Amino acid sequence: MKTIFYRGIRREKRPLPDGYLFTNRDLTRLIAPLVVEQILAVTVGMVDTMMVSSAGEAATSGVSLVDMINNLLINLFAAVSTGGAVVSSQFLGQKKRGRACEAANQLILVTGLISLVVMVLSIVFRKGLLTLLYGNIEPDVMENALIYLVICAFSYPFLAVYNSCAALFRSMGNSKISMEAAIVMNLINIVGDGVLIFGFHWGAAGAATATLVSRAVACVILLRRLHDPALEIHVRLKGAKFRGRLVKSILNIGIPGGIENSIFQLGRVLVVSIIAMFGTTQIAANAVANNLDSMGVLPGQAMNLAMITVIGRCVGAGDFPQAEYYAKKMMKITYLINGLCCAGVIFTMPLTLMLYGLSEETLALAAVLVLIHNGFAILLWPASFTLPNVLRAANDVRFPMCVSIVSMITFRLGIGYILAENFGMGAVGVWAAMVLDWLVRVLCFAGRYRGGKWKRFSAA
Repeated sequence: MKTIFYRGIRREKRPLPDGYLFTNRDLTRLIAPLVVEQILAVTVGMVDTMMVSSAGEAATSGVSLVDMINNLLINLFAAVSTGGAVVSSQFLGQKKRGRACEAANQLILVTGLISLVVMVLSIVFRKGLLTLLYGNIEPDVMENALIYLVICAFSYPFLAVYNSCAALFRSMGNSKISMEAAIVMNLINIVGDGVLIFGFHWGAAGAATATLVSRAVACVILLRRLHDPALEIHVRLKGAKFRGRLVKSILNIGIPGGIENSIFQLGRVLVVSIIAMFGTTQIAANAVANNLDSMGVLPGQAMNLAMITVIGRCVGAGDFPQAEYYAKKMMKITYLINGLCCAGVIFTMPLTLMLYGLSEETLALAAVLVLIHNGFAILLWPASFTLPNVLRAANDVRFPMCVSIVSMITFRLGIGYILAENFGMGAVGVWAAMVLDWLVRVLCFAGRYRGGKWKRFSAA
């Protein structure tokens, strides 16, 4: 057993039989279910948009506008969950199982409390929120958006706790369980959409109700399974109290990530508000393109989550050579599978666009937006979004936050508005500015990683 010192902290580095913390089989067992889970997670929103399109463009636009807000909040919950996952992974790397379980309890309590507050605020200030973000949108679009927002708000606590449980299972290297829960969630959502939208003709209300029920069931499934004491990390919420030091550790990582993700998603909402100035057709085209684009980067989203688990465990063990080894290896995997998936979305567009019951003008614009996004995503997306998770897993969270916020405001919003409004490019101009935002992020994150400063941040 070798003793090492990292920033004055004495740690025992326990050698593994093969010299590596994760074998290729371990990585496969972690990543493959995550890819499936991410596909299913996106399918919830995609099925809602597809099925509700039968109720007309007003319903489609209303759902898409609220989905942008939902994505903002989902990413807020996910960021706090990531903070808990990093802390738990690092404790496991240090062989401190008890502390990892304590961190898990605190994560569930914190995300549950935050989501309840968000739920209440979203319901109370629903109309003011939509008006603030999107201005004076058409009355029928606003009516559908209000209905969809209120019902979806009741699902926020379930979604937040579900994300936390899934993050904890990933910390243990077990993503299969959360994948199974995601399968159940999607089946309920698809059946619910079919019955409520086509059977009862509830439109946006039907889509939101199906989403609410599916998220509640998935949350209960994961929370019950996480109570198993045989698990490496398990929770016991009965009688649990807030532990200030652990909550602080989680929030020190989660809050910068939450700010970054929230502002990023807020930027996307503001981008849609720019596009909304050009009418319902461009709003609907943007909604369709967002659905298809998200399918293209699903492998990258899965690798983002896997990177937290793997690098966090290496950092907890104080083994930065392995952290670098796995970072490079997983980035290569990300570029390969992300590129194949983006190309697949582009080549299958003639078929997938036929699933949307919208006008030819709307679908033609959506196709252009998909080409812009997925074409450049093959080269830029992994380094823009997966690489910074190496930094976050090592507690270097403020640099990615600052870069993302500044780049979003300056390029995606500032340049996007200029291209859309002053040059009359509309949605195409906004999406061109998005590519410029990616390029800036790549340059900053690649420089930070190569410089090695991320290794200087203390572990949990």
